[in-house]
Amino acid sequence: MPCTLRSVPRRRCAWIASCVLLGAAWTAILPGTVLAIGGPPPVTVAVEGAVRRPGSYTLPRNATLSTLVVAAGGYTDNADLAAATLTRESANPVAAPLSHPRLLKGSPEDLPLADGDVLRIPARTPGAPPRKRPGSAGYEPFTRPNNFGVTGLFETPTARLMPENRYRVGITQVHPYRYYFGTVGVFDRIEVNGRVTEVIGVPGFSNNNSYGDYKDKAVDAKFLLLKERTFLPAVAVVISDPGGTGIYASQAIVASKRILPLDVDVSLGFGNGRLGTAPLPPQGEGFKIEMLTDPGKWAREALPFGGIQYAPTPWLSLLAEYSPIRYERQTNDPAQPKYFQNPVPPPINIGARVKPLKWLEIDASWQRGNEIGVSASAAFDIGRTLVPIRDEPYREPVEASRAPLQDRIAFALADVGFSAIAVSEDGFTLRVDAENDRYFFAPRAVEVLLATIAPFLPPNVEYVRVQLKQNGIPVAEAAVSASVLSGGESGYLLTERIRAAAGFRSVNFDAPLRPTTHRRWFDYSLEPSFDVFLNDPSGFFQYRVGVAGSVSAFPWRGGTALLGVEGYPVNNISTSNAPLSIPIRSDLPEYMKENASLSRLLFDQIVGTREPAYFRAEAGMLETMFGGGDAEAALPLWNGRILAGASGSLVRKRAYDDPFRFLSSKNYHTALLLGRLNVPEIDASIDVKLGRFLAGDTGVRVEVSKFVRGVTLSAWYSATDTDVFSDPYNQGYHDKGISVTIPIRLFAGRDSKTAYRFSLVPWTRDVAQDINRYLPLFDWIGRNAGVLLDRDQGSTYRGSR
Repeated sequence: MPCTLRSVPRRRCAWIASCVLLGAAWTAILPGTVLAIGGPPPVTVAVEGAVRRPGSYTLPRNATLSTLVVAAGGYTDNADLAAATLTRESANPVAAPLSHPRLLKGSPEDLPLADGDVLRIPARTPGAPPRKRPGSAGYEPFTRPNNFGVTGLFETPTARLMPENRYRVGITQVHPYRYYFGTVGVFDRIEVNGRVTEVIGVPGFSNNNSYGDYKDKAVDAKFLLLKERTFLPAVAVVISDPGGTGIYASQAIVASKRILPLDVDVSLGFGNGRLGTAPLPPQGEGFKIEMLTDPGKWAREALPFGGIQYAPTPWLSLLAEYSPIRYERQTNDPAQPKYFQNPVPPPINIGARVKPLKWLEIDASWQRGNEIGVSASAAFDIGRTLVPIRDEPYREPVEASRAPLQDRIAFALADVGFSAIAVSEDGFTLRVDAENDRYFFAPRAVEVLLATIAPFLPPNVEYVRVQLKQNGIPVAEAAVSASVLSGGESGYLLTERIRAAAGFRSVNFDAPLRPTTHRRWFDYSLEPSFDVFLNDPSGFFQYRVGVAGSVSAFPWRGGTALLGVEGYPVNNISTSNAPLSIPIRSDLPEYMKENASLSRLLFDQIVGTREPAYFRAEAGMLETMFGGGDAEAALPLWNGRILAGASGSLVRKRAYDDPFRFLSSKNYHTALLLGRLNVPEIDASIDVKLGRFLAGDTGVRVEVSKFVRGVTLSAWYSATDTDVFSDPYNQGYHDKGISVTIPIRLFAGRDSKTAYRFSLVPWTRDVAQDINRYLPLFDWIGRNAGVLLDRDQGSTYRGSR
């Protein structure tokens, strides 16, 4: 099971009459108006009360409360945020409790705005304390992990969920089990948990001591069916280990109710499998959920469970649980023959949870009447910077101030992270083209660019237009009224004004300006690399640590020549498994054993049209395992909500130990239709590949991703015709796995476009495999799709001010 961590690393107006008409239109735009290029019509809303600039504002169609607050300059010091109300048309005002715009953005309280809405924020009485928001404490004391990571008590789950966009990792030991787990709150109603269960004292292989104790991998999911109401409990369904061995599988429905003001949380549920009268059978590559397929059987085999939690303080919780697990009947559990031949003592578990730090929790418990349980876990918000991002503003040197306007702007932008800069000014429009080399989010790049050139803005300019490029190809355009940049503010206030006023488009680009200055001809990277190979019979945990470097040349627009090398001075990867019948990836350990390798040597060419449509072709040593040729096409549709495309490749397998030799003359080829559905409303996307994969198997691969402030969480699953394989391991197999892509900006203290990808798959198989491309077109388009630019505008997280 390999886990890889890698860096992924206008024209002038032609007619005087057109200029006059356009000038009249722009002059009519007020500073409080949001400029949009195309797209749906804006909404006109108003804000009254304790804001810095109350009044009426015209905002983008997808604007929310936080957008309006930012446009109005933020709250005054005495704003009563908990008492805010929103009035829509002739309806009665509804409660709209607020918080700081950065905390409000993307939260359930960040209500979408409709045309005519009025937000009223009253002021507090001088000297009065801030009013507490109802339910602001949420269920935090009761959203902590059970033994194996799912939110719950000890051995059983509750209906509480890990908060959305938050993750935790932890370890628990209750002899004879040791659990390693990671949990993610994917959406408001979904929690996913991955775990490895180690059975202490039971060998994984009877004839292989190097592997160590028995270990089982499992994935759990919890779905919140009903949220808690005043008189009704929260209700959730928990599906544990639905595929594979099914050793620790169960399916449960559970209800939880918080009792105030005692701060007590009570849970009651029913579950089968490990929580029921008999264990569930192994599922292999399939999934079977008796709760849905045979509810009568599930009800007959289900047993009740429950418990109570009491939180006298935010840092301490006391727990008591009734567990229905009948260990002596878990005959498929490797621990049963050695440790549980007789029934366990009382089914009551008790313990305490202590939270000494905001992110750390430590549990101590007495379980099964004779065992001490100890657990430690750490939880963090996904995408929150560990080091605040501070991009220093540009300070113009004295000698640069005497240069022409175009040169002054180019010098400034090159200093703050842009290249290939071109500037044009016709007395009415200031046009700036630039490549964004530093900023992860395109809207953030536009904010920095506009804030940087604001001091140089000629007084006669009416508006500013910006074109962002990637390797000379336009990917996004933005425009803003010049009055937004001439208000006299600087720093945070100016950035917030730009954020509220800039409009974007991602189609029908103008031709790039020429010539350009500060062009990048070469680039390089040198980054740490960490690969893990798990669960091989020769050893459960194997790894290699080293560096990955690359040198790139950009000879012309859209062209890239790339040389990539890797070195691993620390490397203990080995395998006792032989490659399978059609070894596409099953011989991966043979490549990972090498301490040095030529990872890529290729030339890549991307061509973009104005509409736009994109085409890419590359040739060379495309990745560590394959060399040859590959081509792609991509077409954004409906403002980038859908990306449609196709890809094909003709490759050969590279030799393990010779960077310029192939293993044989055998060719492999792919022919795939590609699609991506962007769903910015929930920060998610769905990718589909349909067609022929490398081994010759045909079918479909679906990948679902969640984007959280720069971090991308993904999970994929495939279904292909595996009859082309003659070995039993690939036949009937469904390729699946999870990955996380983490931007380096979270740790660097400055913005960066570099990101690392860490992927985890349960087995190394050859089913539904494709080329590991240098930069797939869908990812090259990335967050520059129109609907995603609209989503990112105003929501980029930059750390504390």
